[in-house]
Amino acid sequence: MFEPEPAATPHNSHPATAIYALTPQGAQLGRVLAQQLDGDLFVSKRLAGGNYGERDSFDSLPPFVGAQFKQYSRHVFVAAAGIAVRCIAPLLQGKDRDPAVVALDQRGRFVISLVSGHLGGANNLALEISKITAGQAIVTTATDTEDLPSLDVLAQERGLAIANLDMVKAVNIALLSGETVQIFDPQNWLRLAPEPGKEHPWTAHFRPVHDTMSWVEGLPGVWVDHKVITPGKDCLLLHPPCLAVGIGCKRGTPAQTILDCIRNVLSQAQLAPASVLALASITAKQDEEGLLEAAATLNKGLFFYEPGDLIGIPVPNPSERVQQLMGVPSVSEAAALNCTGAETLLVEKTACNGVTVAVAQVP
Repeated sequence: MFEPEPAATPHNSHPATAIYALTPQGAQLGRVLAQQLDGDLFVSKRLAGGNYGERDSFDSLPPFVGAQFKQYSRHVFVAAAGIAVRCIAPLLQGKDRDPAVVALDQRGRFVISLVSGHLGGANNLALEISKITAGQAIVTTATDTEDLPSLDVLAQERGLAIANLDMVKAVNIALLSGETVQIFDPQNWLRLAPEPGKEHPWTAHFRPVHDTMSWVEGLPGVWVDHKVITPGKDCLLLHPPCLAVGIGCKRGTPAQTILDCIRNVLSQAQLAPASVLALASITAKQDEEGLLEAAATLNKGLFFYEPGDLIGIPVPNPSERVQQLMGVPSVSEAAALNCTGAETLLVEKTACNGVTVAVAQVP
């Protein structure tokens, strides 16, 4: 059985943080930040070679930042906030896609979270830098200033996928207005449900809902589910990482065929692809190129199990042919169950184009 983990971060040849400095004092601070944050320092061309440890230098900052913007997940400007804003304004695409952007003065006294404070992590970055510089982090997101939970941050921290990002604003506004937000989260993925003997400062802001009959349409709320549903008005839909897809396939099956089968099975069962945490199979398939490519395309973990791990797992559809070929009565069903630790399947073995797919849920 696997332990749920955040999705792997795509490979990047650069460190996560880019730091830009325009003045000698700013470059000195930038050198410290680059060391502490394991980042790359970029300085004005006139400062190049000044023993700042820079990776590169620039003539004009805006086009240089434009070339670096998607290469790094965090950008730090040791410069006036206005300079940073003018550099990044044409590059911004949305809160779910923009990297974190922070600006600070060359003395490090004020560290301002500018862009992607929540999902991009700029608020936390500003706090991290302020500890290095002994300065003051400037965070202006309303939920933070009011010490309230922000649902996009909570979802990200718990590994949940946001299905309708535009609804984050509606729920956050409700919290800021003092409203109690209804929440359907039967497995307590967000950890907001009251627990015996434990007090959570945010519990009072939410009203647990245990079924659709208790849900009040039109009121702001959060619905946590591995199913594909059509959320109502002012309903934030979150998908938890709780499904494992067991896969068996013929030798040489193309990745696209495997992907099509997975997507068809999930669609027919109304299961959210975003809730898939991992794929699973038998060790005999660990060199199956199509399966490896499919997992990489989906950016999901891929687990292989020895026959001894699968042979004793009760499954609803054992196969004599699979037993003859693989030495176990089941691959897809047994692998899905073994991966999650579940005793029953959400989707029993489904065959299509030489691929078998089964789905289980983490208990």
